[in-house]
Amino acid sequence: MNARPRSASLRQAQWQPHVLALNAPQGYVPWLTEDGSLTARLKAHSDSFRVQCLHQRTAICLSDEAVAIGMHHRGRVWEREVLLRCDNTPAVFAHTVVPMSATAADWPLFSALGERSLGTTLFGDPLVRRGVLEFARLREGHPLAQRTRAALAANGQAVPDAHILYARRCLYQRRQGTLLVTEVFLPSVLELIKTSKNKR
Repeated sequence: MNARPRSASLRQAQWQPHVLALNAPQGYVPWLTEDGSLTARLKAHSDSFRVQCLHQRTAICLSDEAVAIGMHHRGRVWEREVLLRCDNTPAVFAHTVVPMSATAADWPLFSALGERSLGTTLFGDPLVRRGVLEFARLREGHPLAQRTRAALAANGQAVPDAHILYARRCLYQRRQGTLLVTEVFLPSVLELIKTSKNKR
C-alpha cells in the first residue's frame, strides 16, 4: 500500500530557495552557490575542461520542472544533457530543457551547440536574464539521479546507489523564450577544490 507514494516521492525533488536547506557537505556549497559562470569556475580548477554531449533531442520534461518553464503539465521540450569533465573526470551532469514554443530568435545558438559550453553562451549574451538559483537533494529514485548514474556507468565510473546527489537549477530568459538548466554535482567536484588549493 505504501510502495507507490514512496516511489512517487523519490521521483520528485523539493527545490529550495536557500542552499542551507540541503544540509549538504560544506565542500559542495561554493559550487552550488557560484553566481558567475560554472564553466569558468570549472576551468579555473582544472588543467583541461571538456563538454561531453550525451544527447540533444526532443523529450517529455520532468514533472518537477514543467511548472518552472511555464507548462501546466508535462509536455514535449527540447532536451540537452552533458557531462562537464575536468581533466577527463566527470564533475557535473547538466540537464537543460527548452519549451517547444521557443523560437530560433529566442535561443539562436542552442540547436548548434554540439560540445560547446551552454554556460559560456548564456553569460556572454547581454539579452539573457538569469533567474534565482534553487537547490535540491536528489535521491536515487529521481530521474536525473538515475540518468547521472547511467552516464557515469557508460564512462566506466559509478556513484554509490544510496549516495545523495546535490543539484541546483536556474531559469534563463531571452526575448520570449525560457530555458531551465539543472546541474547535478558529482562527488568528484570536491576533489577539484582540494586540487585548486594545492596549486596555490
